[in-house]
Amino acid sequence: MSLTLDFLLPPPPAAYKVDQPFVTHASISATTDRLLEPVGQHFLAHARRKRHNRTFSEDEMHQAKEKASQVVDEEKVDFEYEDVDITTVNQDPTQWKNQDNYAVLGLTKLRYRANGEQIKKAHRRMVLLHHPDKKADKNDDAFFKCIAKAHDTLTNPVLRRQYDSVDFGMTLEDEDVPTAKTEGDFYKLWQPVFERESRFSNKQPVPLLGDENSTKEEVESFYDFWYNFDSWRSFEWLDKEGAEGSDNRDDKRYQEKKNRAQRAQLKKEDNTRLRTLVDVCLSIDPRIAIFKAEDKKRRNAKKDAKAAAEKAAAEEKARKEEEERIAKEEAEKAAKEASANAKKDKEAIKRIIKKEKKTLKNLIKDNNYALATGTTVSSDQMDVQLLKLDDLMNKNKTAEGLEALRKEFEQAQKDGKLVEVFSEKTA
Repeated sequence: MSLTLDFLLPPPPAAYKVDQPFVTHASISATTDRLLEPVGQHFLAHARRKRHNRTFSEDEMHQAKEKASQVVDEEKVDFEYEDVDITTVNQDPTQWKNQDNYAVLGLTKLRYRANGEQIKKAHRRMVLLHHPDKKADKNDDAFFKCIAKAHDTLTNPVLRRQYDSVDFGMTLEDEDVPTAKTEGDFYKLWQPVFERESRFSNKQPVPLLGDENSTKEEVESFYDFWYNFDSWRSFEWLDKEGAEGSDNRDDKRYQEKKNRAQRAQLKKEDNTRLRTLVDVCLSIDPRIAIFKAEDKKRRNAKKDAKAAAEKAAAEEKARKEEEERIAKEEAEKAAKEASANAKKDKEAIKRIIKKEKKTLKNLIKDNNYALATGTTVSSDQMDVQLLKLDDLMNKNKTAEGLEALRKEFEQAQKDGKLVEVFSEKTA
């Protein structure tokens, strides 16, 4: 077997020798460790085959069946036909640019949500109902042309996108936006508004308004998305054409310049409208007030804790001062009471001492001044005996001592030994 090359090989270098097996041109570079990761559709296909233990042909057949089943599912369209009152829609084919294409085909309930199959079925039905051959005047094909134009517009992705940008049939619905003073459930009022506006978003899926259970992160993400809304609305459908029949290139350029300026202005106005709408929604969102209150509470937590600690300390200080004041008052009161009681006791003791002394004196006087019975007592003897008694009472000057002395003298009197006891005590 021979091989023929259709190109010439470059000549060997001058240093090459036939008997030389190889030539070293440069040293081999050092090895380097690199991380290789399996990625890409071919690796995923390989992983799928390994996981399900399929051969190449079995996997291709399985993928083809899945794709076919997806196509069948897409063809199953749940579609409800609408009756079209042609007196309420455009019937002048020259005004096709201003007609409601969805209304012409009976798709007012679906509009921008209508898929290709639904548009196809609606068009087929309208053609069957309004074909010129079904009319007495075979030349009356004005509305039929409107139907054809609506079909052409909605089946062309570029034209449909341009038309959906300014869908005339959505004007009243788009303008039905609640205000800050509109009463009712906030979420029920505003959720449909953002659902309608979401059809213009380049980024999908669009975050939902949520409900009262939405987290702060979800709410912030929602408003961040809408304040940075990336709209595909181009307003090209409203472009004005140049003078009819004019082929002047300068006129066309001038008109295109005016159209671009108009589109830019409309885009700016739409962005302002949407931002105002989001501002109003944000200003009355009940969750924002809750989040602000929670943030304020967190920010002031340390301050509140310090204030609470200071308040507690002040209350504790006031409590202690009050306790000290009450304790002092009670101590003063107790001291006064104790002083009063002590004074009373002292007065009582004085009275007892006085009484005991008087009793002792009377006892001595009544018993011949503690002298032998029958002895005539002179005034000097009286004074001597009373002085002895005073000395004795001074030695026993307490109430208890005087009482004991009195009892002893009384007992001695009963025993007839008063003279001896008195003499012994005063000796």
